[in-house]
Amino acid sequence: MPDKLELFGIKTPLIRPIDDMGSVLIRSIKDSGATIMDGDIVVLAESAVATAEGRVVDLNDINPGAEAEELGRKYAVDAREMELILEECDEIIGGVPGAALTITKGNLSPNAGIDGSNAPPDCVVLLPEDPGMSAARIRKQLEEAFGCRLGVIVGDSRTQPMRLGCVGIALGVSGLHPVEDARGSRDLFGKELTITSKATADNLVSAVQLIMGEAGEGIPAVVVRGLDGVVAENGEIPMFSKDECMYYSNISR
Repeated sequence: MPDKLELFGIKTPLIRPIDDMGSVLIRSIKDSGATIMDGDIVVLAESAVATAEGRVVDLNDINPGAEAEELGRKYAVDAREMELILEECDEIIGGVPGAALTITKGNLSPNAGIDGSNAPPDCVVLLPEDPGMSAARIRKQLEEAFGCRLGVIVGDSRTQPMRLGCVGIALGVSGLHPVEDARGSRDLFGKELTITSKATADNLVSAVQLIMGEAGEGIPAVVVRGLDGVVAENGEIPMFSKDECMYYSNISR
């Protein structure tokens, strides 16, 4: 593994629903005097990707149904947003005041990943429809523009059970191995690891959030350089079934 990584942010103009995310990135990288190199990994904020894909919804256009009204009162969530949560999620499994806990696109996700930050007034941003497809499309644009082989991650932030604060999670990847199987390697005392897998893509999203931030920084993309052996032709995020997941299988009882 490398003893040093380089991370540098790509500052862009405000992303709008009429924008092409890949084109905005290419132009912003070139304007900054930077470039993309073989083996680089570009991590993208899902909210920027989703905005460019037109996934911004004006809450004033939403008419909540009876279920959304009831759940909105139960979890102290705007009923219009709750209507969108019901449409976007696979299921609601609980919640706390201000957030419904859902399974969305195979992940535990508050409010189905719907976010009101970095959105116009009275608007929210839904998750990208297919984050893996988004990553693949933008990767192709970047590789063609810079003549190199790279990986792309579309990432988001999530809270951890029993912990305050957010960490990163990869929603979609293209061109990299998202998880490293460490089984068979040995620890400092020579004991063989039997279940350990390293969540490389998730860890990278967490790292770049120190640069991206969560507010008005205007840095929707970060380039990671120096992580050898991760970029690959194809990548897919492995998922547990609900019964296999330690968290879900216990909280759903």
